[in-house]
Amino acid sequence: MNEQYHRRNFLKIGAAVSLGGIAFSGQAARDEMAPASFVAPPLDVVRVGYVGVGGQGSGHVRNLLNIEGVEIRAVCDIVEAKVERIQDWVVKAGQARPDGYSRGETDFLRLCDRDDIDLVYTATPWEWHVPVCTAAMERGKHAATEVPAAVTLDECWQLVETAEKTRRHCVMMENCCYGRSELMVLHMVRKGLFGELLHGEAGYMHDLRRSKLRDRDGQNWRAKHSASRNGNLYPTHGLGPIAQCMNINRGDRFDFLVSMSTKTCGLPLLAKELFGPDHPMVKGEYALGDVNSSLIRTVNGCTLIVQHDCDTPRPYSRINLVQGTKGIFQGYPDRIYLEGITPGHEFEPADPYFEKYEHPLWKNVIEKAKGAGHGGMDYIEDYRLVQALRTGSPTDMDVYDAADWSVVSALSEESVAHRSRPVDFPDFTRGAWKIREPLGILEA
Repeated sequence: MNEQYHRRNFLKIGAAVSLGGIAFSGQAARDEMAPASFVAPPLDVVRVGYVGVGGQGSGHVRNLLNIEGVEIRAVCDIVEAKVERIQDWVVKAGQARPDGYSRGETDFLRLCDRDDIDLVYTATPWEWHVPVCTAAMERGKHAATEVPAAVTLDECWQLVETAEKTRRHCVMMENCCYGRSELMVLHMVRKGLFGELLHGEAGYMHDLRRSKLRDRDGQNWRAKHSASRNGNLYPTHGLGPIAQCMNINRGDRFDFLVSMSTKTCGLPLLAKELFGPDHPMVKGEYALGDVNSSLIRTVNGCTLIVQHDCDTPRPYSRINLVQGTKGIFQGYPDRIYLEGITPGHEFEPADPYFEKYEHPLWKNVIEKAKGAGHGGMDYIEDYRLVQALRTGSPTDMDVYDAADWSVVSALSEESVAHRSRPVDFPDFTRGAWKIREPLGILEA
């Protein structure tokens, strides 16, 4: 099922998109390629071509227009009215009117062919992330994508190998890594407050039933994934921040995974309530189990639980639990226990810790981020990407993170389909995780 889904979308664009002729000839061939470790030359101005300007894409464009040293040169979307709206925004912000591209699903290729763009940024539906990013890198541009970066294992390797071959950044824009609580916990981890890390719990628990069932442009693509795939379909929001705390790809790496899903009830039940018993969305089949739980073990012996639940009535949560030999942090609501500091044997509210352990990035940028999407996280992630490109610094998240965090979906599908058997993670860094430096506490 998963392979068929991948092939269907790949063939759909095969004649139009050149992906550089990379031949996937097995792990042995991949092992011969040295992992990229580089910083790109600094850019005085980051010239951006944006692909996909629906709700999330429009939010990123708004952020970029408020960050110094950014020019929006081109905008692409299959809906011409959305392109025109962004063109008007750019002009209102005092920049030249960007060129528009809306001739169909592959018109991003014309955008990528331009010689006056440094970064191609995409917020399209999931199956288009890899085609846009690889087309951009093959044409000499850096690439940034909304989450997840890829749907299948082969697509993850495509991103890694194309980035290595072209020496271009490929960054998955995981905004939750820039949440206030997540940044504070990373700061505390680096200061040793939790001791040696042992365990983490993450998730994407978000009631999206009505969104999936709504017959509206840009929404039903979620329902299509629910109909054809069964696994942990959206792992990166909760997983990314904990992976950074655990130094995944920078001293440790994911080793193997087991995954299982519940039966499917949520979507057909709500569809029956909303549309009546004979509606196609009631009688249609949904492969996705309502709740998926995936358990990951790292090479160094840490464990992570990653859950996915978008089809039951429940409050939003990413869980956000980090546990070590000296204490534990638990999100939703934020609470903490530190041995020898927290009185008694109960959690205490985390709020008092912000004053002492507020991450300097959050402290220095939050005023500029006020009003931006997701409580300011979206602005900070865009700001950090632009800052890295303008200073020639390493990006906070790189192509190996994009592949490792995204591939959880494909591996979970494989595990679920085979009675929750363990599935090994590929080593996208080919051993370089042993010597790569952990992510530091970065200031603005």
